[in-house]
Amino acid sequence: MQDIEDLHRVISHHLPIIVVESYEERRALELITRVAIKRSDAMYQWTLSDGLKRGQFGEEADSEGTKKPLEVLRYIKSSQSPAGMYVLCDMHPFIEEPIVVRMLKDIALSREETGKTLILLSYEMDIPPEISRLCARFKFKLPGETQLMRLVQEEAKRWSSNSKVRVKSDPATLKQMIQHLKGVTYSDARRLIRGAITDDGAITESDLPQINKAKFELMDMDSVLAYEYETAHFSDVAGLSKLKEWLSIRKSSFLHENESMRPKGLLLLGVQGSGKSLAAKAIAGSWQLPLLRLDMGALYNKFFGETEKNLREALNLAQLMSPCVLWLDEIEKGLGTDQNDSGVSQRILGTLLTWMAERPEPVFMVATANDIQKLPAEMVRKGRFDEVFFVDLPKEESRQAIFEIHLKKRNIDPESVELDTCIMQSEGFSGAEIEQAIVSAIHVAEAREEQLDEMHILEELNRTQPLSVLMGEKIDALQAWAEGRTVPAD
Repeated sequence: MQDIEDLHRVISHHLPIIVVESYEERRALELITRVAIKRSDAMYQWTLSDGLKRGQFGEEADSEGTKKPLEVLRYIKSSQSPAGMYVLCDMHPFIEEPIVVRMLKDIALSREETGKTLILLSYEMDIPPEISRLCARFKFKLPGETQLMRLVQEEAKRWSSNSKVRVKSDPATLKQMIQHLKGVTYSDARRLIRGAITDDGAITESDLPQINKAKFELMDMDSVLAYEYETAHFSDVAGLSKLKEWLSIRKSSFLHENESMRPKGLLLLGVQGSGKSLAAKAIAGSWQLPLLRLDMGALYNKFFGETEKNLREALNLAQLMSPCVLWLDEIEKGLGTDQNDSGVSQRILGTLLTWMAERPEPVFMVATANDIQKLPAEMVRKGRFDEVFFVDLPKEESRQAIFEIHLKKRNIDPESVELDTCIMQSEGFSGAEIEQAIVSAIHVAEAREEQLDEMHILEELNRTQPLSVLMGEKIDALQAWAEGRTVPAD
């Protein structure tokens, strides 16, 4: 097993302190024990509740009174403690205490004479700088496709043995499930697989959203990165025919084994309320992928370096959630050229561009922007995205589809409303503005105890000053910039 070989190699380098970060304490202890057996080393385990105990082999340690961290460290430092591997579990709350740091350093510096190796095992561990150069960090590998498939087979066999019924699934769904389970630990993967099977004795596409949701919660991503539970389908999106065609062609290539064949992402530039956000949700829904939304405006932190750290953590977590769609909402808010931000926006830009160029995992990035003038030139040049689409105000045919979609969504038959005049009257309206006019018209009709008709909708349209009027010059400039530089989404 590769983890055992790797840990054996690290210990063989005679590093005095090895830091193992893992949520799977039981599995970590099992692997450490196997390494100890392989090396013929004695192994001892310490916990705050039980003190120091001998592992499965090795001479008995005279470890009376070792429940407290200082007590066990004094014992290990003393000449009466035998050589071997000392696994200290959950030492992280005490690691910053000066006396603990000094004791760890003393034990580490005498490693060559005593033959004692400390293994600090915890879910996380911040090592003080005084002893950082005496430590080596070690992380157990997460299960790959082969290991995950083995877990699926084990859980399916277990369920079938108990229920006397064979677990139902198909190769395509199993492949998707394995992809979505990447990035979680062995025990978490087993639990998620077991939950999917015991629900109905089958592994189906309906299990995938729950697996993604649980995976997101396990990784504690809820900060600047949000899991969008509600996605959409392109049947919910009016117009955007060229965008839909582009995505349809590339859907099957997204999980291609050859990384160079995968589509990387696109930039959706357009007027506010024109459907960019809905399109991002529809991409995830149509491709049956989890959707993660990165709020670019929430990245910024007043403390030096924290903004860049927030972005790096969000991007790393997106990679762990892969395959997925990463939606950078209003990207200009995080990358806008601000001369008074002490260079933060430039560092953010550099971090993002590097990640975009080098990420190996299947993370499809959808960036949305309303104001192209605030985006740095490096972000919009050819090659950063697979394509830059311009989402304009809807044309006549698209406006008809928008009316029909939003009426049907509210259980109103579009045939019951004469829409021709409404479609003409709504020229220059965005999809969001048309939806709001329909909602307002329904409220008015209900208040008057009348059946909704085109007059109610026209009344609301006439009351509304669309963005194309309120900010006409700005939208004209945006449309002029996009012409010839971007691909029309519709």
